Amino acid sequence: MKQLKSLVIAVILLVGMQVTAQSKVAHIDLQALMTTMPEMKTAQDQMKKIQESYDKDFKGMAAEYQTKLQKYEAESTTAGDVLNETRSKEMQDMGGRIQKFQQDAQKELGQKEMDLLKPIMEKAQSAIKKVAKAKGITYVLDATVGSGVIVADGEDLLVAVKKELGF
Repeated sequence: MKQLKSLVIAVILLVGMQVTAQSKVAHIDLQALMTTMPEMKTAQDQMKKIQESYDKDFKGMAAEYQTKLQKYEAESTTAGDVLNETRSKEMQDMGGRIQKFQQDAQKELGQKEMDLLKPIMEKAQSAIKKVAKAKGITYVLDATVGSGVIVADGEDLLVAVKKELGF
């Protein structure tokens, strides 16, 4: 019985080593690939325009807030308690709207960036899969700095994938 167990374990290990030995592994710096894709420049330009639009709106709101605040502070000594209280509430509401605008703008920018990057990422992944399949590669690791790949001595697919994408 013990010999049978040992034999089964030895066979499993042998088969596992053969499968591992037959697997080809390559790597690609996905970040380098995506930053060189022409679509990325277009997406970055779109994001810059949207960001500038939000910045312009925010600066306008902030300028209006500052103008009102200065006016109300200058008139506070002669305005009376009821008017000062009303103005104080108005400024708090305006500050809250500005803060909400900032939060909403950040959320919308993040969503827009995801929407713009998704098709670029899918195109890159499709090209990587195509090149890997053509080269008989079983596993492709992301060699982007900080992605967890410590040694990247295998085949680098960056040039082949760029060629597949046409640049």
